[in-house]
Amino acid sequence: MVMRVAVAASGRGSNLAALADQLDRPESPARIALVLSNRPDAPVLDLARRRGIPVHALRDCSDPTEWEEALRGAGADLVVLAGYLKKVPPETVSSWRGRMINIHPALLPRHGGPGMYGTRVHQAVLAAGEVQSGATVHLVTEEYDRGQILGQQPVPVLPGDTPETLAARVLEIEHRLLPAAVLAAARAGRAVPFRIEEAAGHSPVPSP
Repeated sequence: MVMRVAVAASGRGSNLAALADQLDRPESPARIALVLSNRPDAPVLDLARRRGIPVHALRDCSDPTEWEEALRGAGADLVVLAGYLKKVPPETVSSWRGRMINIHPALLPRHGGPGMYGTRVHQAVLAAGEVQSGATVHLVTEEYDRGQILGQQPVPVLPGDTPETLAARVLEIEHRLLPAAVLAAARAGRAVPFRIEEAAGHSPVPSP
């Protein structure tokens, strides 16, 4: 059975593109059934349309009924927040508990929480003098970036790094980590802890 994935994003959609590249194969155990955005003009929606993926621009991103209708209408099994910059309604988080994941551009639990997104995260990593950063996939709960960590991958912080150079290095690993998370979930039938190597076809790590 193919897992149907809904992706929510607010920006360019580079993580969507990386995920679609991995899933757009005949043997893939998952496929993208819907892309949602809080912005009707978000480039991610144009990217999805070009790839033939149904889209939904949320009229009111704080309305759980609209979320539910869009997700149920697409037959979604898993919701992926991939650069989605608005708070998901608590009712939606509760309804999709264990079936909604997020990718964060740092090694949680450090450098997460309200307001920690985009350049702010990389600025905080550099200000703290960290020697490594990375990306984290975690389950979504009502608290920002506090859900169970499913997978992480580090990248080094290099001498002379700026928020921009660090962001580029982290984004490269996001593009590998997120597909690994979705493929592991599809093979297991639910979101599970995983290793990045699963993107190459390894079996998922069983959940405790």
